[in-house]
Amino acid sequence: MSIFSNFFKNSENSSDIAKNRLKVAITSDRAVCSPELMEQMKNDIIDVISKYVDIDTDRLDIKMTKAELDSETANVVLANIPIKGSRNFRK
Repeated sequence: MSIFSNFFKNSENSSDIAKNRLKVAITSDRAVCSPELMEQMKNDIIDVISKYVDIDTDRLDIKMTKAELDSETANVVLANIPIKGSRNFRK
């Protein structure tokens, strides 16, 4: 029985590994940049927008994908950034 339990245990692990590899492959196909560069770009966008408005970083979603623009396919950055409120600046 231990042979079968090891076999099924390994298949669960390989299934998880395969799912993760597929996610990475799909993300890489959609993105023009590496996951590290995408994370840095996301952090930079958060920093800049946070100077002007309070944002909900827990519900923020930024991704890169392809879209049809003027009958051409282009890489675009889609950002859904929930705004909590504006900041009042005095100069």
